[in-house]
Amino acid sequence: MTSAQCRAARGLLDWTQAKLAEAAGLALATVVKFERSGRAVPARAVQSIQLAFEAAGVEFIPENGSGEGVRLQKGKLQ
Repeated sequence: MTSAQCRAARGLLDWTQAKLAEAAGLALATVVKFERSGRAVPARAVQSIQLAFEAAGVEFIPENGSGEGVRLQKGKLQ
């Protein structure tokens, strides 16, 4: 998961950075650092963020030649 995918997934769910931090069990500062791409965060933190999004119905679309992205699973509208 990239920082851009993280921001996009938050947008799909209408989550604040604080809501994401709570859902992932992380400090708000960790989410902010990851989204800004200015500082490295532990891989386990990124995994926690992705798992929180997936539990909320977000699917991550890997690089496929036309870019990477996110989408909501069908039937998982918040």
